Amino acid sequence: MGIRGAGKRSRHNMRRTALLLIVFFIFFILSLSVASAQVQVQLKVIRASNVGQNIDPSLKELHNELKTLFSFTSYRLLRDEKLSLSLNQPASISAREGKIIMETTLVGLHKNVAELRIKVNREGTDILNTQVRLSPKRTVLIGGPKLREGVIIYAFYGHF
Repeated sequence: MGIRGAGKRSRHNMRRTALLLIVFFIFFILSLSVASAQVQVQLKVIRASNVGQNIDPSLKELHNELKTLFSFTSYRLLRDEKLSLSLNQPASISAREGKIIMETTLVGLHKNVAELRIKVNREGTDILNTQVRLSPKRTVLIGGPKLREGVIIYAFYGHF
């Protein structure tokens, strides 16, 4: 009788071990997919001011959103970049001859929402450090640092 009980316990332990291995394997695969996650983001760096009434033709699709949030009369596109962001790998963009540097880092990806950390540095000093949530086919606008008679606005658009 002692031998039969040992066999049942042995099968039970093997099942438990197999179940634990399956669970471990699933978590391993999920962690690999999160670690290798990439998000495509279009970034437009815009100079906004009250000098003139000019709207850059490439900003027409954003103009309504811009005028809803900001009270400027002129918007000019400085840069239009497509960023391929990987988890915890920062991507840097210079806005003006290297004096203003914006760094974007993908810090999380949950369902259809990307969490981005945005840092703006002017001549070695951090002037903005924030985190935003970006959904696919949506735009997030961030009013950035002053630039001469206006400001820089960062427009992030999700392509994921």
